[in-house]
Amino acid sequence: VQLQASGGGLVQAGGSLRLSCAASVNIFTIKSVNWYRQAPGKQREFVAGIIRDGTTNVADSMKGRFAISTDNAKNTVYLQMDNLRPEDTAVYLCNAVDQTPRGTTFNFWGQGTQVTVSS
Repeated sequence: VQLQASGGGLVQAGGSLRLSCAASVNIFTIKSVNWYRQAPGKQREFVAGIIRDGTTNVADSMKGRFAISTDNAKNTVYLQMDNLRPEDTAVYLCNAVDQTPRGTTFNFWGQGTQVTVSS
């Protein structure tokens, strides 16, 4: 699975961005597609994810501001980010998790897209 993340940029606090993660396969064949972020000097943290049945999950600290959705025809997962804060500044990474029938799990990562929020 190849993932291409895009949509990052520089935005003022309170602004919005929509990130895209384009997958090389039908996203319904993948166990889950997720967004993580990593700020300088900090650990990578989970942002939001969507699993095969369409169930979505957003990290508690971002609920109400971030939302994840899909365009199945484009094999693309989106992360809509509203009311951005300077602390949201990070590299945002797209991740896909797949699992074989025997339970072996594979993780795939895209290259990341930089989001910078100015105060």
